Amino acid sequence: MSDEWKASAPDAGEEKSWKLLEKTLLAGVQEQRRARRWGIFFKSLMFLYLFATLALFVPMLDLRKGAASSGSHTALVELRGMIADQESASADNIVGSLRAAFEDDKTKGVILRINSPGGSPVQSGYVYDEIRRLRAEYPAIKLYAVISDLGASGAYYIASAADEIYADKASLVGSIGVTATGFGFVGVMDKLGVDRRVYTSGEHKAFLDPFQPQKEEETQFWKGVLEITHQQFIDSVRKGRGERLKVTEHPELFSGLIWSGEQALQLGLIDALGNTSYVAREVIGEKNLVDFTVQDSPFDRFAKKLGASVAEHLALWMGFQGPVLR
Repeated sequence: MSDEWKASAPDAGEEKSWKLLEKTLLAGVQEQRRARRWGIFFKSLMFLYLFATLALFVPMLDLRKGAASSGSHTALVELRGMIADQESASADNIVGSLRAAFEDDKTKGVILRINSPGGSPVQSGYVYDEIRRLRAEYPAIKLYAVISDLGASGAYYIASAADEIYADKASLVGSIGVTATGFGFVGVMDKLGVDRRVYTSGEHKAFLDPFQPQKEEETQFWKGVLEITHQQFIDSVRKGRGERLKVTEHPELFSGLIWSGEQALQLGLIDALGNTSYVAREVIGEKNLVDFTVQDSPFDRFAKKLGASVAEHLALWMGFQGPVLR
């Protein structure tokens, strides 16, 4: 055995030992990573399981805050935000809350507390009709609409079905009108040299397309649709408010203008100034309030935070919004 081989042999053995140690350490690190990934996976799975269980069982509970209250009470139903399907102020939620309030044998009176800019004429009309039906079915129970900051358009449409309407002197009330908004991109497309191609099976199928020039006959047709919706709004308000409206002295009442609570009182849009506590205590005679407003389940609240519906975003992207009571 040469001296040169003897000198290099320990170095080779040492190198092998280091490689073995390196492989062992890498294997340990990989195992730790694998274990950590599985741990995260199982924790996520457990979280989803618990969340799904909560979503299934919470709706089975009575989601009206004060439904278990004993003794006579004033039933409270909140109408807050945009009136639209899939929103907290949807017709289904409001109608369900009102029915529960009227059906409770301890309800002495019902307050519909409103803070809304309006919204869908269909959803508003549904609630309006149901209020009138409930009033006829339960004549001993009065329903009072109380407007806080804002009771405009579709929200006032609904309020007009109540026995009486109250508001603060600075509340904003009215806006009896209809609007449909959109954008036109024809000029932009001309500048960019973009050619719009639309294929339809009906002559006017694409008449709301924002990428095509407006046609006078289609514009007049759409205005007619809005006029009919506006007239339906006016007729419902007249039916609900009756002779209390000062239309003769103020013909602009149905023009879409909005008024302060103090002005609304003079116009006959509301009956008196007052808030929820005042109406419960002084008008209904029962200061004990029980909230019958349908509450979203935790799952629903979580889902809403993820974003609005794809259809709504698509409509906004296209620059079109359907008729809205404003």
